[in-house]
Amino acid sequence: MTQILQTIAETKEALAPIRGAQKASGRIVAGRIPVVERKLALVPTMGALHDGHRALIRLAREQADIVVVSLFVNPLQFGPNEDFDKYPRPFEADLAILEEEGVDYVFAPSVEEMYPDLEHLTIVSAGDAGRILEGEFRPSHFDGVLTVVAKLFNIVEPDFAVFGEKDAQQLALVRRMVRDLSFPLEIVAVPIVREEDGLARSSRNTYLSAEDREAALTLSRALVAVAAASGEGVSAALAAGREIYEAEPLASMDYLELVDAATFAPITEEFHGVALALTAARIGQTRLLDNRQVTF
Repeated sequence: MTQILQTIAETKEALAPIRGAQKASGRIVAGRIPVVERKLALVPTMGALHDGHRALIRLAREQADIVVVSLFVNPLQFGPNEDFDKYPRPFEADLAILEEEGVDYVFAPSVEEMYPDLEHLTIVSAGDAGRILEGEFRPSHFDGVLTVVAKLFNIVEPDFAVFGEKDAQQLALVRRMVRDLSFPLEIVAVPIVREEDGLARSSRNTYLSAEDREAALTLSRALVAVAAASGEGVSAALAAGREIYEAEPLASMDYLELVDAATFAPITEEFHGVALALTAARIGQTRLLDNRQVTF
């Protein structure tokens, strides 16, 4: 049965025996058989769970003995004109999914529990890499993401954490933070989960009207067009994707860019290797993201 944890103290207390077992692993404890090491996985989420989240949880379940999923809508990563207040919070439905997936613990803190002194909070900076692409349109967004992720890592102390590839820039920045701040854990990525028609699964898809839902396919279609035109060069590939946007009046493109998949630096016509095509757009009042690997 899934256990719900709402405070940092009770989370640390619940997970302490697992940590104790890991420290004792391989040694005789009080004359008993050596304890077998148990791996602990963390899947950070903001709730409103869908099949994309299920894919993250299932990978964690396959590779770990204990799975912790966080349900926390993080105010730090929302701008003043964004959807923090209306972001979906279907806690009971989320809990039913987590029970079904065999999750061991749910960490579902309040904002006050996570940030008791929000006005004077120490923030993790995403640096220059957090101010391009998404960061240009959502200033301080990635600082908020990295701050809450760092807190979750310190609270749960997982052996590995699972993230989706849909938020590609976020994934790259989390990996950089883990490296730069020497967090003793591994970051595991799961490919994008899509609907049958190609739309990337997202909690924000619930905002879309029937008309908007069809227009939302512009993101994935633009990325397919970029990949199809990659043989003609970088500029031609981007032009092909932007033509898809121009044909859909309900889609307002924020960006469509090609970057080096390893460094996130913009690529030039001379580039050879695997790039990421990244896009973000507003469909009505809903802002969506998508990306796709493209080989040049």
